[in-house]
Amino acid sequence: MSKPFHGITVLDFTQVFAGPFASFQIALLGADVIKVERPGGEDMRRTPLNKEWADRGLAPSWMAVNANKRNLTLDLKTPEAIEIVKRLVKNADVVMENFRPGVMDRLGIGYKALSKINPKLIYCAVSGFGQTGPEKNTPSYDGKIQALSGIMSITGHEGMGPLRAGFAVCDALSGMTAAFAVSSAIYQRTHSGRGQFIDVAMFDSTLSFLSPTVCDYTVTGHQQRQFGNQAISRKPTANLFKVKDGFLLLAVNNEGQYIKLAKALNRPELIDDPRFADWPLRIENESAMRAIIESALIENTAEYWEALLAEAGAPAARIRTIEEAVDHPQLAHRDVLQSVEGPDGPITLIGSGFKMAHGGGTIDRPPATISQHTDEVLADAGYQAGEIAKFHEAGIV
Repeated sequence: MSKPFHGITVLDFTQVFAGPFASFQIALLGADVIKVERPGGEDMRRTPLNKEWADRGLAPSWMAVNANKRNLTLDLKTPEAIEIVKRLVKNADVVMENFRPGVMDRLGIGYKALSKINPKLIYCAVSGFGQTGPEKNTPSYDGKIQALSGIMSITGHEGMGPLRAGFAVCDALSGMTAAFAVSSAIYQRTHSGRGQFIDVAMFDSTLSFLSPTVCDYTVTGHQQRQFGNQAISRKPTANLFKVKDGFLLLAVNNEGQYIKLAKALNRPELIDDPRFADWPLRIENESAMRAIIESALIENTAEYWEALLAEAGAPAARIRTIEEAVDHPQLAHRDVLQSVEGPDGPITLIGSGFKMAHGGGTIDRPPATISQHTDEVLADAGYQAGEIAKFHEAGIV
């Protein structure tokens, strides 16, 4: 069974994380994604977290979002490279880029120019603030959007100052938004026959994912604050608790789960005490209730309680490191982490975050070395071997 985007060709000019993460989702689902990089490769190839891999232009964070793509290098400052792009776009379905607004237009390969060559072209531009508005030309990175969007103001413990999320959450949200937008446009084109321009802003995308928290303010005027490890439900039993060997995260959010928790902990007073008769009273008497819960939890380990409460039906989990998380048997069962051949043998990457009955996303091609498929892509576009050789000699590719 072929994948959903089999036969779709994407010219991918994106770099760093948000854009490449978006095109990676499309590539996992079968599209022929041709990643276009400048000669020498993009900066993300050499993020210095691991010098050995960075020196080879294959930083792990780059490989994480660039598997399944063919690689083409082009010096877009040369007119010859621009002509190559225009030839390639004739048979492309999608162009994706995340330059500042106007950059591709100045190069002569923005949406207006390319849609004249291919009216059915879907063109997706990802930027910090979108193609319009007073901030459209303002440079942006994940941390800046975390600060602007309000994420940092509600993350962390009250009185300790704002806290940044532990990963590039706004990049990821924006990338997934862009992937969904491109998928929607591809489907729409099947019955409209029309291409279109897609404008994805990191700021917009982040607020969209924050909608429950944002609307708590826009509808009721409630001002958000930091709640530490407490869940968005604000239930006092959906929080972090001390155990014998560290901490346990309880995610007890409804009445049935609360009763199961009390019974599993052998603390009947959590049910019988009138101070804990309902959720408003439990919130009012949180300190007393928390002391009772921790008096039980402190008697054993996080691993013990995780297993016991899972059996009882009261959601809980011990805090795992990334190293521990990737070894979880549930992930192994679902093939979330996939092995692909790297330059020195198998490497492990993460594929699609969902399963399909047929034609789902898989990693079929390892992350490419710089310019690995340049000759192949140009030959596919009709260039002869002699022409390609001249491009190399002139530094165009």
